[in-house]
Amino acid sequence: MRIRRPRLPRTRTGQRRLVQAVMAACVLALLPGAWLFTSTADRLRTVADAPPAPVAVVFGAGLWNGAPSPYLARRLDATAALYRAGRVRAVLVTGDNSREDYDEPDAMRTYLIRHGVPAGRIVRDYAGFDTWDSCVRARKIFGVDRALLVSQGFHIRRAVALCEAAGVDSYGVGVDEPHDATWYYGGTREVFAAGKAALDAVFHPDPTFLGPRDHGVTNALAETGSSARRGNG
Repeated sequence: MRIRRPRLPRTRTGQRRLVQAVMAACVLALLPGAWLFTSTADRLRTVADAPPAPVAVVFGAGLWNGAPSPYLARRLDATAALYRAGRVRAVLVTGDNSREDYDEPDAMRTYLIRHGVPAGRIVRDYAGFDTWDSCVRARKIFGVDRALLVSQGFHIRRAVALCEAAGVDSYGVGVDEPHDATWYYGGTREVFAAGKAALDAVFHPDPTFLGPRDHGVTNALAETGSSARRGNG
């Protein structure tokens, strides 16, 4: 059986239309990335110059043998530094716990406690299956309306844009990394993820799991207020 190869246009008009179609497709593919850059241009900070916010939201980035991966550990290190500097008063760790043997939020909480963040200031979101889900749940389930977001530099723009679309006033703290294979993979993945992000921002789909309201963040913030009043008393 002979496989027929697609035939290129033979006329100048047909060739011109083909080139135009290819160029239009390239422009459409690049538009979501351009939207991410323009919409977050004034929203990126470092640990040193991040503005104060009630909550830091930390996105999961994988586990190695039940412990945070090196990339996730660096996100958590930056979060602990933000807490120690008084930039945030509570931390929402959001990640994947879709299986009993895979629990990102608990591993993230354990790591933060070891690095000086009090257990009572850490709230876990077990259904942060992707960035959009984490942002929507931060707003609708945990009542977060203003936050510092912590992630790697190649992901932070998408996180900020999506949380802004979900109703969370956000600044992003990008964590620097060596440009290794994982960094290049993450950067390449973002090119394709930008398209889904644009669709999420426009259509606002429901997250994989929503569930009832959780008052963990509210209670953690109330606890910090009580501690401050006791200290002044």
